[in-house]
Amino acid sequence: MIVGIDLGTTHSAIGVVDSGFPILLADEEGKRIMPSVVWFGMDGAVEVGRKALRRQATDARRVVLSVKRWMGADTILENIGKTPDEVSAEILKELKRIAEWRIGAEVTKAVITVPAYFNDAQRAATKRAGELAGLEVARILNEPTAAALAYGLDKLKNKARVAVYDLGGGTFDLTILEMEDGVFQVLATHGDTRLGGDDVDAMICSWLSAGLEIPGYQRWRFLEEAEKAKRALSDLSEFTLRIPFYDGKNSLEKTITRLDLDAMTKGWIARSLKCCQQAMHDSGLSLNELDAVVLVGGSTRMPAVREAVAEFFQCEVDVTQHPDEAIALGATIQAGVMSGAMRKMVLLDVTPLSLGIETFGGLMNVLISRNTTIPCKAGEMFTNAADSQEKMAIRVLQGEREMARDNWELGKFEVMMEKLPKGHARVGVQFRIDADGILEVLARDTKTGKDTVINIASSAVNVDDAAVEEMVSASVEHAFEDMSERIFTEAKLKADELLPAVEMIMAQGLVEEHERGEIEAAVKEVKATMASGAANALKVAVQRLDSATEAAAARLVEKAMEEALERELGL
Repeated sequence: MIVGIDLGTTHSAIGVVDSGFPILLADEEGKRIMPSVVWFGMDGAVEVGRKALRRQATDARRVVLSVKRWMGADTILENIGKTPDEVSAEILKELKRIAEWRIGAEVTKAVITVPAYFNDAQRAATKRAGELAGLEVARILNEPTAAALAYGLDKLKNKARVAVYDLGGGTFDLTILEMEDGVFQVLATHGDTRLGGDDVDAMICSWLSAGLEIPGYQRWRFLEEAEKAKRALSDLSEFTLRIPFYDGKNSLEKTITRLDLDAMTKGWIARSLKCCQQAMHDSGLSLNELDAVVLVGGSTRMPAVREAVAEFFQCEVDVTQHPDEAIALGATIQAGVMSGAMRKMVLLDVTPLSLGIETFGGLMNVLISRNTTIPCKAGEMFTNAADSQEKMAIRVLQGEREMARDNWELGKFEVMMEKLPKGHARVGVQFRIDADGILEVLARDTKTGKDTVINIASSAVNVDDAAVEEMVSASVEHAFEDMSERIFTEAKLKADELLPAVEMIMAQGLVEEHERGEIEAAVKEVKATMASGAANALKVAVQRLDSATEAAAARLVEKAMEEALERELGL
């Protein structure tokens, strides 16, 4: 048996397949959705869920909320001395306890969901949290893919292209999937792991507390009332927030309208639509090629969100899925498939950003392009850039920019190699991404057959989640100058290699008189364009020099072969 778990920013849930049907398991209070909140007592006691939430009134400093936003960060949370992995593990332990209580059997394996835009470090941290909770993580599943599984369960006979707009408490993803005959293939995904309903709570809280001096320990009351207002305004046109004696003597009463909230969240919604635009562009589809736009995540209850998404996609949005339960249900379906409790369905996910290594000249050499279906692997052969080079530095990069310096470094290591002339050593580099989206890099010296392997999960840098969207946007914004710099760098590398070779050919008298003028003019043009920094002009000049020296280069090769033959024959 394998359980399915939605480890959410604000709420979590667990489910199992029973008699062929996926069901979510309720706690002792009959609640299927549990707050993702943990309280750590000074004496080592731990409380999770609603009990922990109630501790905010008496011990708010030791209550942890929205820990998912810190997953993958190498940090110790203030006041409690725990890592995000350890806090998440407590949530998973409580879900595990609920499941074992409900089904009367031990639970050891789970499928756990993550935002599609979680990077490698965040995925690995989620897996570690599962292990700390005593669970073998059978699969890390992208949340929009899980939502699509829940949505498409009764539509598997039809071919459909579906956009899943998943706006939860702390994260956002827009994923476009194609579903046909039980195969779910992700065509594109884009998102922001720092965009969610928590931001709306903070905005309302700021509006509510403007001009007031609020004791720090009372802030939770303002946030709690802000969340209450947000939820109420999904159904009501206005709501009155009340906080009695917030500072011990003064009380607050303030009315907020839905129009106030719409104005407040306009930019916040626009951030999600920017991700939608990028995902649509990456998918290569037009809006009229989508069969459905499915909304999931608690924040999609907001009327302004639904209206904005409908306007963007120019269609009526599908709100048939339970906003808070769809992802957990999809995780449960996948768990059932893996355990054999449900009929087979195939999930083909994608990697959200390109992966590659730095090559000579500071270029980004992509081995796996963004939106490549995973699991996958890809490799390429590289050679030494200098004579008698003892080792090759492998710098693993992630990003969409042409130059290595503009991308994120995920890890680096060195491969020892035999000292050989320039261009004679060979090192094969292979990237492998498993079904959980975790990257393994292998480098092999083909001469010795020695392998060097690193698991990026243990060395990924902590990247600000907001920078993920910025990376893709920057690649579009700087596309022209990036490509220009790449063209210039590649042409200059070729020129630096070609010019000394031409000088040698001319010095050895291998250039015929009728060729000399054209070659000298081409050499002069290459040097001039190198100095000017003109990328396309240098590329053309190098190509011209290469063409002008082609016959002389052939004579050089013939001469070298003759000399080798003479040495072999002892002449």
